[in-house]
Amino acid sequence: MRELICINCPRGCRLKVDDNLNVTGNFCPRGAIYAKNELTHPVRTLTSTVKVQSTLERRLPVKSSEPLPKEKVFEAVRELDEVNVEAPVHIGDIVVRNIAQTGINIIATKNIEK
Repeated sequence: MRELICINCPRGCRLKVDDNLNVTGNFCPRGAIYAKNELTHPVRTLTSTVKVQSTLERRLPVKSSEPLPKEKVFEAVRELDEVNVEAPVHIGDIVVRNIAQTGINIIATKNIEK
């Protein structure tokens, strides 16, 4: 029996999942879906920063366009450590395509002008 805390909403349901992926302790259907996904194929949204060439800012906040497989997060962070973008950059601009060979893009979450 595995125990998890659901992170889909502020309620934080305490979930119990047996070997057959039967979930108890959830107050809504999202908890059961979360628990099954977390045990079979966990994913995480990646948020970070990358270097930027600008007179005003030194770092650009970025995030993954969709959740990455959990086992690829550290590889993606290592790739981001090597990224250096030039201003101007706008919210939603793709900073890195296909991060860590996942097919997922890294996008800017802040506008930075020259």
